[in-house]
Amino acid sequence: MATAMSATAAERAVLEEEFRWLLHDEVHAVLRQLQDILKEASLRFTLPCSGTGTEGPAKQENFILGSCSTDQVKGVLTLQGDALSQADVNLKIPRNNQLLHFAFREDKQWKLQQIQDARNHVSQAIYLLANRDESYQFRTGAEVLKLMDAVMLQLTRARNRLTTPATLTLPEIAASGLTNFRPAGGAVLHSPGAMFEWGSQRLEVSHVHKVECVIPWLNDALVFFTVSLQLCQQLKDKISVFSSYWSYRPF
Repeated sequence: MATAMSATAAERAVLEEEFRWLLHDEVHAVLRQLQDILKEASLRFTLPCSGTGTEGPAKQENFILGSCSTDQVKGVLTLQGDALSQADVNLKIPRNNQLLHFAFREDKQWKLQQIQDARNHVSQAIYLLANRDESYQFRTGAEVLKLMDAVMLQLTRARNRLTTPATLTLPEIAASGLTNFRPAGGAVLHSPGAMFEWGSQRLEVSHVHKVECVIPWLNDALVFFTVSLQLCQQLKDKISVFSSYWSYRPF
């Protein structure tokens, strides 16, 4: 019995020493790594300038609009920072192969709120990490878990805003001043057969097409989010391993 108790005490001593090292050293190493990754991600959201200085309008970037499943909708979108400044779209009508051309009005832009929101969430995650610099001493595992949960919440929100952005309804689009039609329903994508008014005409939706535009630097940002979330989860898992040995205290 004495030998067993001695072995248990020795094991606990080793575990406590490892846990202290985890709190004092490895946690801060992970936090530094997270800050480096997220700062790199934030650079993807920095609006590039057309000139060599920091002042001036954001640089315009052109991206191809299309779909791998159909060639009925094609076009080019011009992204200027977090806003679509130009769009040239060609739509082929299946019934008679008529080709229609659409473009943005020169005095209008389409603000992409999801990009701005994602950038703000990344900035908030960096702020949370920066508040726990090298001089800060974590005293419990629960404290680390709380920080990781807060950071992961911001990163998850940033990722979700880019992967599943909130869509405007047709009334919201009409109220934005970008268009001049008055919709009859509340969905941004009407099903075939839906009716809406445009000017003095009442029109019916005959076909619905969904097309996408791939923006490489947004894909890069999503990769950084995924890597950061994995690091956070790995640190949480390491902290949780010790909780099984100290179930009676907040590890």
